Amino acid sequence: MVSSLSLLVKDKMLADCDVDAPNMHILLKPEVLDKDDYYGAKEAVIDSSICLECGMCRESCRFGAISETFNMIPMKCEGCGACVLVCPQEAIRLEDVKTGETYLSNTQRGTFSYALLDIGAEGSGKLVTEVRKKITNHKKNEKWLLIDGSPGIGCVVIASITGADAVVVVTEPTKSGLSDLERVLGVTKHFEIPAFVCINKYDLNNEISSQIERYCENNGFSVVGKIPFDPSIVKALQEFKTPVEAGNSHVTDEIISIWTKVTEKLN
Repeated sequence: MVSSLSLLVKDKMLADCDVDAPNMHILLKPEVLDKDDYYGAKEAVIDSSICLECGMCRESCRFGAISETFNMIPMKCEGCGACVLVCPQEAIRLEDVKTGETYLSNTQRGTFSYALLDIGAEGSGKLVTEVRKKITNHKKNEKWLLIDGSPGIGCVVIASITGADAVVVVTEPTKSGLSDLERVLGVTKHFEIPAFVCINKYDLNNEISSQIERYCENNGFSVVGKIPFDPSIVKALQEFKTPVEAGNSHVTDEIISIWTKVTEKLN
C-alpha cells in the first residue's frame, strides 16, 4: 500500500517501520545518505582480573547467562543489571550492545528512513522510534509522512502509530485476519488515533469480508477500500514493481480512492 502511495502522493517522506523484516527499500532502490549502528540494549561484562568467583552473580541471574567458569553467555543476557548490583567486587559492568542499523536514504519518491534489527536482538519498538526520529530530523517542507508498519499489535506497532494523524489497517478475509483486525483497532482506539480499514483480497472469502464490514460498522470504523485478489500483483512484485508501475489501473484507482477518502475524513 505505502509503496504504491509513494508514487501517487506528492510532497511526502517515507518510513518503513517493519524493522524485523523491512522490504520497501527493495522497491525504492534508495541511495543511502547515512547509515548508523544502533545500540538498543545492555549486556553484562565480567572483569575476570578482579572477579572472586563467589557465585553471587550466578545466583542472582534468572536467565542462566553466567557460565560455571564465570563467563557471560551473550545470547542469554537480558541486561537487567542484577549481577552488577550484587557483585561485591564491582567486577561486572553493563555495556551498550549493537542491536541493528538505521538508514537514511534519498529516493526519487522522497526522503526514506528504515532500519534492520539484528538477528535475535530485542528492542524492536525502540528501533522503530529511532527510524521515525531520523526521518523527522530531516524534514524540510514535506506535508506528509507515510509509514509502512509491521503486522501484529506489539510494541513495534505502537511505536509506529504513536502521534500519527491516522492509521489505515490492511486486513484479509480470514478468521485470523478478522481477529487481528479487532485487536489492532483496539490499540488505535486506546491511543485515540483515527483508524480506517482496507480489506485486501476481499473476494477470496466474501462471507468473512461481510463480517469485517459489519464489525467495522458496529464499532464506528470506516471501510475505505476493498482490493480484489489479482495474481498480476504478485507477478509485478516479482519484477520489483508496484501495481501502479505495472499499469494495474483497477488496483491503482482503488488505492487513489482510499487516499482520497482518508484525507477527506481527516480534513
